[in-house]
Amino acid sequence: MTGITYYPVKGCAGTELSEAELTSTGLRHDRTYAIADEKGDLRWQWGDPGLALITPESAEGELTLRAPGREPVRADSADVHDWLTDVLGAPSTLVRSPDGNSGRLHLVSRASLDALNHRIAERGGTALPMNRFRPNLVVDGWDAPHTEDGAARLTIAGTELAFTEDTIRCAITMVDQRTGRRSGPEPLRTLADYRRADGGGVAFGAYFEVRRAGRVAVGDEVVVGSRTSPAAASRSA
Repeated sequence: MTGITYYPVKGCAGTELSEAELTSTGLRHDRTYAIADEKGDLRWQWGDPGLALITPESAEGELTLRAPGREPVRADSADVHDWLTDVLGAPSTLVRSPDGNSGRLHLVSRASLDALNHRIAERGGTALPMNRFRPNLVVDGWDAPHTEDGAARLTIAGTELAFTEDTIRCAITMVDQRTGRRSGPEPLRTLADYRRADGGGVAFGAYFEVRRAGRVAVGDEVVVGSRTSPAAASRSA
């Protein structure tokens, strides 16, 4: 495993970790908070790409928000709502995420990204970084792209994960996470060529639930314990 990232505030930048605790609900503190507009609807990156430039940092149980050109603000301060409003240019409020991380982990393999970038390069495009897909776990060392699609169970150190569903991608993947600006049409244009899902949309990556909790670290081996049906595996062609 080459990457562990959690997202304390839904839609905002992630925090990379060298090791982490997997609980029954996923990575601890993942997507604990969200940002709502004046109507109470949650903001998301395609509508508010500037969310990508807000970097939450957690230390000793306190969450601090940072953004380029702004003084940092504590999440529990009275100033946090005005700070978010200023950064995003519209009334915004920090709220507890209603669904948190939904008890699941988002996993993408490096082989899958390499295969996608190869196809993008063939049509004259520029390779995309992994952060376009905002995974919790990044796995390297698998020879076949989209191995995550057909992995019914995975073990990492002392933990065990179970496949729940493919990740259906949306327009957020076209937001440049470095600049906080919309950029397109990749990856959705190329994914539409070969990763169409049966229920609609395009699939890239997979969601897993934690069946056995524990600690994981970058460098841990990710072992495919069992596989799904051949029909599910065929989606990765």
